[in-house]
Amino acid sequence: MNKTMTAASLAFALGAALTVAATPVAAQDKMADKEKCYGVAMKGKNDCKAGAGTSCAGSSKMDHQGNAWSLVPKGTCEKTASTTSPTGKGQLMEFKEKKA
Repeated sequence: MNKTMTAASLAFALGAALTVAATPVAAQDKMADKEKCYGVAMKGKNDCKAGAGTSCAGSSKMDHQGNAWSLVPKGTCEKTASTTSPTGKGQLMEFKEKKA
């Protein structure tokens, strides 16, 4: 292997490592103005957490599922309508859906 190839490989590896290292910071900044809101996602449109036996994002089985959340702007969750929530609004914690 020649010196040029080694230097290029090293530069590429360093660039990739810096990119990966910066990703969590960018994700944290994006999350800073968001909150998890349970019971507001439509069927199959949740961001994550949808109970046992589900794979996460897009796995909610019903509209406004009480254990499925979506990211919403901070301060808006408990103002957002939820037809299954005990209060009729989104919740900051998962809940058992009320019967219609």
